Amino acid sequence: MASKALMSCGIAAVYPSVLSSSKSKFAAALPLPSGGATATSRFTMTADWMPGEPRPPYLDGSAPGDFGFDPLRLGEVPENLERYKESELIHCRWAMLAVPGILVPEALGLGNWVQAQEWAAIPGGQATYLGQPVPWGTLPIILAIEFLAISFVEHQRSMEKDPEKKKYPGGAFDPLGYSKDPVKFEENKVKEVKNGRLALLAFVGICVQQSAYPGTGPLENLATHLADPWHNNIGDIIIPRSISP
Repeated sequence: MASKALMSCGIAAVYPSVLSSSKSKFAAALPLPSGGATATSRFTMTADWMPGEPRPPYLDGSAPGDFGFDPLRLGEVPENLERYKESELIHCRWAMLAVPGILVPEALGLGNWVQAQEWAAIPGGQATYLGQPVPWGTLPIILAIEFLAISFVEHQRSMEKDPEKKKYPGGAFDPLGYSKDPVKFEENKVKEVKNGRLALLAFVGICVQQSAYPGTGPLENLATHLADPWHNNIGDIIIPRSISP
């Protein structure tokens, strides 16, 4: 037992970041060597996203999905931090709608998301959705409808002064009653923002993929890669074709 304790103290001294995570089960249990203020400060609570990285004081972990990640210190001003939380959540929800909206029509063989907007470049072009004509589907009318709808929604949201109700209005926006159980509601908040961040990364990846292979959708590009993974990959973009095998 004595040798194990000495080994644990040795690990703590050499690799403090291993034990410094706020989720570490060992940081509180291990006897730490006495070394004054310097030794104590090395074992403080740190950001969950990077063990050993100090957590910014304004990110206390109370917000859903707060893992202490703010390398650019964008949230130092409290008003800005609250606005960023709100903006991230709204963008997450848009991304979670956008990614299935891109993948499902292509999976059904109804064209990819790049081709879906080509009608707007044709004078008098008719918009379609899942192969069906959209009522009032000309570009000026659709732009007018979107402008009025978004303006109304944003105006109504700006009138709400409670930051929590701004982010989680409930009522008609929670028809299945997920917010009724306070404990489950807090869990769902974390799940929502985590899935939203994945959707944001997925959408960025889709945009990069389309830029690398213009005119192709993500599923088409994936099928091409799987058919010949040794040649249809990122190297096909980075390495000039004149020197690639």
